[in-house]
Amino acid sequence: SIGLPQETRDSLYKYAIDICKAVNYNNIGTVEFLVDDDGSIYFIEVNPRIQVEHTVTEMITNIDLVKEQLFIARGYKLSDQQIKIQDQESVKITGYALQCRITTEDPANDFKPDYGVVTTYRSASGFGIRLDAGSIYQGVRISPFFDSMLVKVSAISRTLDGSCRKMRRALAEFRIRGVESNMAFLDNILKHQTFRDGKVTVNFIKNEPSLFEFV
Repeated sequence: SIGLPQETRDSLYKYAIDICKAVNYNNIGTVEFLVDDDGSIYFIEVNPRIQVEHTVTEMITNIDLVKEQLFIARGYKLSDQQIKIQDQESVKITGYALQCRITTEDPANDFKPDYGVVTTYRSASGFGIRLDAGSIYQGVRISPFFDSMLVKVSAISRTLDGSCRKMRRALAEFRIRGVESNMAFLDNILKHQTFRDGKVTVNFIKNEPSLFEFV
């Protein structure tokens, strides 16, 4: 996270490793924390699986986490030829990445998921843009009984501002008709200066009614 000093990041790394060592954890997983305004760290949970946000980690580290977890499950070590992570210094971070989840949720209606038939669908593309899509295409029927996410869009650039610009351009290229979507809401976040400065907290959306003003 761009909003965390290196000292806090190092503490998070240590806590995550200590937790996994304490239970002899032996594959990829996600240890979640909350960081308060004063820098205090609070443990939330461990998810023994790949999280939906994994694309951000993959883009800034250039490590295929899905592939690596399969090799680990087969008994390979991180230092083996199949994975090639010799030590902690081998994990390098390059650039700034962010992810948007395009869903059928309606931000103007308390994020209530919409459902129906997608009458028009066109996705984005381009340098630094990654799409992770499910069964989304023109004519598909969106059910109220499953997850409302249509596609994950991830962007990477040399700066956070560059990533925001790429993501806004990608969202503008999308065309989704027939169901409501959260794309205008996502665009409002991406162009907000507080977000672009990396200074958002968990109360950002609650305290910014302008995010719900759609042109």
